[in-house]
Amino acid sequence: MRTLTEPSIPPATGADRYLGALNAQQRLAVEHGVGPVGTEGQGPLLVIAGAGSGKTNTLAHRVAHLVFNGADPQRILLLTFSRRAAAEMERRAGQVLTRGIGTGALQRPPALPWSGTFHSIGARLLREYAERIGLNPSFTIHDRGDSEDLLAIVRHELGLSATKSRFPGKGTCLAIYSRAINSGAALSDVLAASFPWCAHWEPELTKLFAAYAAEKGVQNALDYDDLLLYWAHMVAEPALGREIGTRFDHVLVDEYQDTNRLQASILLGIKPDGAGLAVVGDDAQSIYSFRAATVRNILDFPRAFDPPACIVTLDRNYRSTQPILDASNAVIALASERYSKNLWTERMASQKPQLISVRDEADQARCVADRVLAHRECGIALKSQAVLFRSSSHSAQLELELARRGIPFVKFGGLKFLDAAHVKDVLCVLRWADNPRSRMSGFRIARLLPGVGPAIAAKLLDAMETAPDPVTAMGDFRMPAPAAADFDALRDLFGALRSDKTGWPADIDATTRWYEPHLRRIYDDAHVRQADLVQLGRIAATYASRERFLTEVTLDPPAATSDEAGAPGLDDDYLILSTIHSAKGQEWRSVHVLNVVDGCIPSDLSTGSAEEIEEERRLLYVAMTRAKDDLHLMVPQRFYVHQQTQYGDRHVYASRSRFIPNGLTPFFELSAWPQPEPEASGEISGAMPMPVTDIAARVRLRWQQPD
Repeated sequence: MRTLTEPSIPPATGADRYLGALNAQQRLAVEHGVGPVGTEGQGPLLVIAGAGSGKTNTLAHRVAHLVFNGADPQRILLLTFSRRAAAEMERRAGQVLTRGIGTGALQRPPALPWSGTFHSIGARLLREYAERIGLNPSFTIHDRGDSEDLLAIVRHELGLSATKSRFPGKGTCLAIYSRAINSGAALSDVLAASFPWCAHWEPELTKLFAAYAAEKGVQNALDYDDLLLYWAHMVAEPALGREIGTRFDHVLVDEYQDTNRLQASILLGIKPDGAGLAVVGDDAQSIYSFRAATVRNILDFPRAFDPPACIVTLDRNYRSTQPILDASNAVIALASERYSKNLWTERMASQKPQLISVRDEADQARCVADRVLAHRECGIALKSQAVLFRSSSHSAQLELELARRGIPFVKFGGLKFLDAAHVKDVLCVLRWADNPRSRMSGFRIARLLPGVGPAIAAKLLDAMETAPDPVTAMGDFRMPAPAAADFDALRDLFGALRSDKTGWPADIDATTRWYEPHLRRIYDDAHVRQADLVQLGRIAATYASRERFLTEVTLDPPAATSDEAGAPGLDDDYLILSTIHSAKGQEWRSVHVLNVVDGCIPSDLSTGSAEEIEEERRLLYVAMTRAKDDLHLMVPQRFYVHQQTQYGDRHVYASRSRFIPNGLTPFFELSAWPQPEPEASGEISGAMPMPVTDIAARVRLRWQQPD
């Protein structure tokens, strides 16, 4: 492979009016192979664009430079991962062209009709070639909801919904099907790697997916994954591949590290020799394997062609301070395989990123809240700050701490903790026990029992509502035989909670134990949701009573439960909470990263292979490189864990993430929270309590100006 490192700046031309602002490496990426079609040097190009290196700007300049040098916009294929990204690329390219040609000379930026997502471009081509590949051009496209519903119908027709042990739900079935299609892996491998709890259903799933594909054919429908699958098969036919490939002189791909094997095969089918093909991405930011993306695509790209693709590395960062980059570079340098790059910037600073040790997650929440408010007092708006975490449930303790202090926030990624269905189920049991006439809570809980539908649930609640003693009415109610045993267990729990036999916070543990079999029965990902219930129990234990807990989580400001639940208006200031996956591509002046400990980063669910561990390392790198000025990595010293073993629930001590070994600590400032309290002066410690009247006077006088 060839790596371009020295710029070759041509004599001053009109292009200098719009390329002059680019740095040397960006300009190399923009100018590579630009010239009449068929000229030498138009081989494949790989642009390794480091975090904050101006990737979007560089790609937009390349599109504009192609058009400026005679490329037909109708023959440029630009593939992105969102319609917004495609529209933004087209807008920026038009601005660049306007600067290059001159104000007023370009009445309207040239349209890029073949700019869009892989799926949208695939749909257009499939309709155009439908009759040649055995499709009816009037096919409909199912969204995820339609696909799940069709799978559910086929599942029922095959008798799989009536199995003695619960067959995977429609959402899980579609996830398995989608992973198999996009990864190109055998179903057995997909099940073993990503859905081991469904592996024993492999023969039935194979039958289901075959029937599902046949039914789509009968209905003349394609699902989201079919758009890539059919396109890949189409260009794999040599004649069709050449025909489609010759329609485009230039193919440009954004975020190439996020492509899956199907998408890579499409590009090779269109441009097998790589002529006119340019891809942009960063192997260090490949973090979407759960969507079947594979880092191998970008790592193996140069060797897919003969001669190999040229590589241009963008390593000048325009976002972060040098100390933040030094620490980030050190973390990713320990990766087992990567493109070598060392991010640098002209933004010098003396403040290193901070590694902050805290006692536990409760202290972590208080520490982050303190620092967020301190930054705000120093002029950093809440919107310019973010708190990032590996999993959505990791922010639960912080969400309630922010709510207590009235700090508004918006959360991106994952469900709102207190609005997640399984969390609401547990809360409704406690609310119903506190208020047996709560029809809303009772209806939700009764419907959890297998064999209890809306009619039976309504009869139970009617009986409890009209009886002098609703608890007695519940005890006297005769539930149909299929639900009798489960109803007896619920009735026993209800009686214990009403009589306060268990005590607080033990009664939330009793509720969770009762709910666990229903959790496993209802949800295919019960093992993931279990972590939320453990977190809920730990939060509940910080309240003095059940009444206080239920009141606080009900009456706290709407921001306590995240985004849609009364999120601040667009003009208000609010803190950003986000999973690391949702934060990719974003930046903030100040960033806190929660739970930088083994078991969280890397997640204990993602350490089964070397590939998974390397992706977890990249996740931390992505989180760190979101920060512009201040970076804080939080390291709790212990967690309270819930064990289904003889050892029971217990505290465990945490270790700092393996991705920050001792050899990297010089890149950080080490600190602990809270700092030791200063010794109180004798005057304060010995002072008598101030009378209430004096306190009230001080409050009234606080806003009076001195004479």
